[in-house]
Amino acid sequence: MAGRGLIGAGLALAAVLAAAEAPADDTTRVTDGDTLRLGAVEIRLFGIDAPERRQLCARADGTPWPCGHAASARLAQLVALGPVRCRPQDRDRYGRVVSICTAGGVDLGGRLVSEGLARAYVSFSDAYLPLEADARAAGLGLWQGAADAPWDYRAAASPPAGGEGFSPAAGAGQSPDCAIKGNISAEGARIYHLPGQPAYARTRIDPARGEAWFCDEPAAAAAGFRPPHR
Repeated sequence: MAGRGLIGAGLALAAVLAAAEAPADDTTRVTDGDTLRLGAVEIRLFGIDAPERRQLCARADGTPWPCGHAASARLAQLVALGPVRCRPQDRDRYGRVVSICTAGGVDLGGRLVSEGLARAYVSFSDAYLPLEADARAAGLGLWQGAADAPWDYRAAASPPAGGEGFSPAAGAGQSPDCAIKGNISAEGARIYHLPGQPAYARTRIDPARGEAWFCDEPAAAAAGFRPPHR
């Protein structure tokens, strides 16, 4: 009976993969910078990791920009080139079909990485590393200033096992326009952190301790917070 169960699961996955191989039509929907839906099939682009929807990055002058929204919007533009075709590679732990997808013959993952709107997801593939190196050298997108790697951003925004004592990180129930973190250290120092700075991803905000989110540096300074020492 166990063997039949495995065979059944394998056939079900094969059916999902076959559906993902079909050309997309007007049922194609972009979820974020590296995820889309072809009808009922959720697709995760292979070999790339794009910033999360609420994630902010820093421009060359240090000002924040909505890199997560930009990646999602660009993927939507590319998908509109159509037709979209996806070649399945695997299935991830969330049930998404991990695929190499093209739209109008353009490799969606490769184009996002080459424009600096996604990172090569080297934990799973180094296929797009050369494109990432070119984007980095040109200072495109994420590489124009400081930017947390998407996997670091998610780690900071997710509670540890058990979840006790956890305070939400960037974007958790907050406006994406107010991304400056006003943190109080163990020594009582009131310090604000900008997106892309070294401590930003791991800094968690607990309003019960007097910590806060700010939309600009003057507001943070007015509340008694200072920038980190450089």
